[in-house]
Amino acid sequence: MTTEPKQRFDDLPPSTQAGILCNDPRFQTFAAKRCGYPGGQFTQGAAAEYVRQVCLVSSRCDLLHDQAAAERFQALRTEFDAWTGKLATPRP
Repeated sequence: MTTEPKQRFDDLPPSTQAGILCNDPRFQTFAAKRCGYPGGQFTQGAAAEYVRQVCLVSSRCDLLHDQAAAERFQALRTEFDAWTGKLATPRP
C-alpha cells in the first residue's frame, strides 16, 4: 500500500485553505477578536461567514475564480499568520 505525500497547505486551493482555517480554533478566535465579539471565539460557521465578508464573496468557492477575492484572502491569511506569530510583524 502506498500513501500519497501530504500536500503543503500553501499548495492547496484558496477555498480549501479557507475551509481548513475556519475549522481551526485559533482562526476562530482571531476572527472573533477582529469582529469585537465578546465571547472571544467564533464557531466554524461564524468564521466562514467572516471569511466571506472580508473577501466579499458569497461562497468560499468564489476564491477559485475571483482574483481580487483570492488576494483579499491571502492578505487575511498573512494577517492571521502575523497574529499567531508565524510571521514577524514590522516594528513601528
